[in-house]
Amino acid sequence: MNLARIFRHLFMPPWRVRLAFPARTLRAIEAAIHECEAAHAGEIRFAVESALPLIPLLRGQSARHRALEVFSHLRVWDTEHNNGVLIYLLLADHDVEVVADRGVHAHVGGEGWEKICREMEVSFREGKFESGVLHGIRAVSAHLVRHYPAQGKGKNELDNKPVVL
Repeated sequence: MNLARIFRHLFMPPWRVRLAFPARTLRAIEAAIHECEAAHAGEIRFAVESALPLIPLLRGQSARHRALEVFSHLRVWDTEHNNGVLIYLLLADHDVEVVADRGVHAHVGGEGWEKICREMEVSFREGKFESGVLHGIRAVSAHLVRHYPAQGKGKNELDNKPVVL
């Protein structure tokens, strides 16, 4: 059990999300997702969480495992072409995870998603949350354009609004 991690989560209040992601930033993220999705047939979701709930934290749940839960909860997997992608940020761990449905993951692979996460984390360490997320959205979108280009006006299968957990 990592005591430093437990303390980081226990003392990371939910309002810290609003500090890093004010309403203006959330609107910019939503607009970027909407704009990027016009260029491909994929779906992008963004979720941010200040800290893990106590029980999962004490059980040692990783940010990756939590991202998989959020991916399922938000039904990012429920797209016609299995090309949904979740960008998840756990503030207390300073950890970004990209979880992609099996269709798009087969094209990009873990290393491609990991590269996007590391680039976003550089911006976050500098306190540039909005630009970090917007960069991540554009990077994910570039993969989706390559593998799932738009074919006419497609339907928006998932909500573009960022999720604050």
